[in-house]
Amino acid sequence: MSRIAKMFDELRKNKEKALIAYITAGDPDMATTGQLLRCLVESGTDMIELGVPFSDPMADGPTIQAAAQRSLEQPFSIEAILGLVKKFRRYSQAPLILFGYYNPLLQYGLERLARDARDAGVDGFLVVDLPPEEASDLKKAADGQHLDTIFLLAPTSTDERIRKVTDVSSGFVYYVSITGVTGARESLADMMEASVDTIRKFTDLPVGIGFGVSRPEHVREIARFADAVIVGSAIIKEVEAHAGKPDMLNHVGSFVRQLKEATVL
Repeated sequence: MSRIAKMFDELRKNKEKALIAYITAGDPDMATTGQLLRCLVESGTDMIELGVPFSDPMADGPTIQAAAQRSLEQPFSIEAILGLVKKFRRYSQAPLILFGYYNPLLQYGLERLARDARDAGVDGFLVVDLPPEEASDLKKAADGQHLDTIFLLAPTSTDERIRKVTDVSSGFVYYVSITGVTGARESLADMMEASVDTIRKFTDLPVGIGFGVSRPEHVREIARFADAVIVGSAIIKEVEAHAGKPDMLNHVGSFVRQLKEATVL
């Protein structure tokens, strides 16, 4: 059983939903990212999406765009990110996936990436700009190393599209809660629960919801019907607001604990 499947199984038994946290590798620097990874799991995060910075993050709002830009201004490489994951595995078995865009991964080499990612302790990939129709090479490489491939669904997804995405997905299905880019929002769409019910007609995989989730109230609402709640921009805002200050990790940890508390049913 993969780390991702084991996590969802254990949470189900404990009547909890998963809190999945996103941060960008290298924001504000690699050393701080390493500290943040530890802070996230110690504060209750069940799974981490570690963002691979990219110069043209088309699906990301201003907050994550800025995080990617800060990261790209630092010394950066895929090797360095995998090195962070390897260090992370010394103290945590929480699932961790690489989240990003196809170009940097393709440039690294897909078979090499899958092999090195597996050796470092990565559990899977979520590539925002790679639709299932174009993903056979990555999926083949990932499957060869027993790594999960997570794909996106949206409020506009038809039944045919849901079937196509769920047929090739593993680990969990990522449902984008809004039509637009990432970013913290005050309110979320009312139709999410019905959309999740529709997705469940096509797959037994867990369903996680992200994009726009920014408050414990959002987490509590979504946790009623989804298997995981994904928070990114709101956590990065905490990092940005307190970067360089000695209490940054305390602020991030406190916020994450509030989010996690809202996942308990």
